[in-house]
Amino acid sequence: MLRKIRTILAAVMFILITLLFLDFTGTLHHWLSWCAKIQFLPAVMALNVVVVAAFLIITLICGRTYCSIICPMGVFQDILARLNRKKNKYSYSKEVRWLRYPVLVVFIIAGVAGIGSIFQLLAPYSSYGRIATMIFQPVWKMGNNILAELAERADSYAFYSVDTWMRSMPVFVIAAVTLVVIFILAWRGGRTYCNTICPVGTILSFFARFSWLKIRFDEDKCKNCSLCSKNCKASCIDFKTHSIDYTRCVVCGNCIDSCKFGALKYTAAGPSKKTNKATDTNPINTSKRSFLLATALVTTAALAQKKKEKLMDGGLAELEDKVAPERQTPLTPPGSRSFQNLATRCTGCQLCVSECPNQVLRPSSDLMHLMQPTMSYEHGYCRPECTRCSEVCPAGAIQKVDKEEKTAIQIGHAVWIKKNCVPITDGVECGNCARHCPSGAIEMVPLDENDEESPMVPAINEAACIGCGACEYVCPARPFSAIYVEGHEVHKKI
Repeated sequence: MLRKIRTILAAVMFILITLLFLDFTGTLHHWLSWCAKIQFLPAVMALNVVVVAAFLIITLICGRTYCSIICPMGVFQDILARLNRKKNKYSYSKEVRWLRYPVLVVFIIAGVAGIGSIFQLLAPYSSYGRIATMIFQPVWKMGNNILAELAERADSYAFYSVDTWMRSMPVFVIAAVTLVVIFILAWRGGRTYCNTICPVGTILSFFARFSWLKIRFDEDKCKNCSLCSKNCKASCIDFKTHSIDYTRCVVCGNCIDSCKFGALKYTAAGPSKKTNKATDTNPINTSKRSFLLATALVTTAALAQKKKEKLMDGGLAELEDKVAPERQTPLTPPGSRSFQNLATRCTGCQLCVSECPNQVLRPSSDLMHLMQPTMSYEHGYCRPECTRCSEVCPAGAIQKVDKEEKTAIQIGHAVWIKKNCVPITDGVECGNCARHCPSGAIEMVPLDENDEESPMVPAINEAACIGCGACEYVCPARPFSAIYVEGHEVHKKI
């Protein structure tokens, strides 16, 4: 019974949080963003005392159920481990302390010192987020595009094509390597990652050893058949000594389900062995003590957006791709308040990158801030009415802002590059930047006021510019835009 309840709850949570990362329509985050905000590490970074305290209390009562139900990386390991169809494939092994606790120390030091790349590499939720965003979502989008093509041929527009592009090659490589490592560890040893590398698992293990409800042996019934040890994916059951390492046990229920003699029970500690034996005929109703009640699955997402078209020069020739400018200060999303705030609190989970509908956010390639979101405008611009990244960020790195507030946040300012501007280089009229500026910060003025035939070029009112990047995105100059946005270290209100 325990295993069935745990499996159902874990499956529901895993599906919901995976859909949150895969969704590119902007539909599901209204209902599913809570899945990210109840993850342990993001809750710590967001100073969400209620969620953190709740998990610690639940761990003291039920054991490490967070790892087996809520954590997507934990559940993902179970899925990978099940691909190995071999029966009775595990065995008891001692705790690898020489690796487990040093990893936790390195994790804490990296977090305090602001070494985001190391901190995010070790964070379990962030690791799964990278895999889902950099590997699963592109595959999901390509599948959608195939359906869109087939639907269009059948004169149906139930699906629409979306752009699929490589946001960051270094982060993709990190995600792919992480996936391979997790697959090998799960295939061979089940929860090896959880119990030797994962810092969140190590933190919760300190509390799990004191949990009230535990899986316990009835030595009178045990026949030393070893099935419990051979089916324990945490490798924490020593059937020879009838002992369980509760710091590693994730309360999956496999051992109880595999025991043919009823020698294992998920119970509270009894005053004596006889008491435990007497209560064997009245097993505890584990369904009433399970970690989290199952939630309803979200119905199909609405896909009623217009199909994107490639930018074409007069509809005849495809334009040359833009090259991102070298910004002196990186651009960070409205709501992040400052570059330092984002760097300090971001866990690099890639959820904001995954959810960005305008393809503005992508993982940073800067070594010190690797995998944290940065902005660039080659594929779109930050629309003033869009606040999705602030709505889904679970760690408080991007504070929630409403549409009215966002239009008054200045994340940077536009800079004009005279040598790239097409009215000067090509002798043609343009004005794209002024026409598309949502804040009216750009107007076209004569390059030479004393010359009636002088080309019209953009003049920028930096005080009114919010740094949305619309000017940079629509600028026809290639490969470098004639106007680009320089970031502000600390955001301003206008």
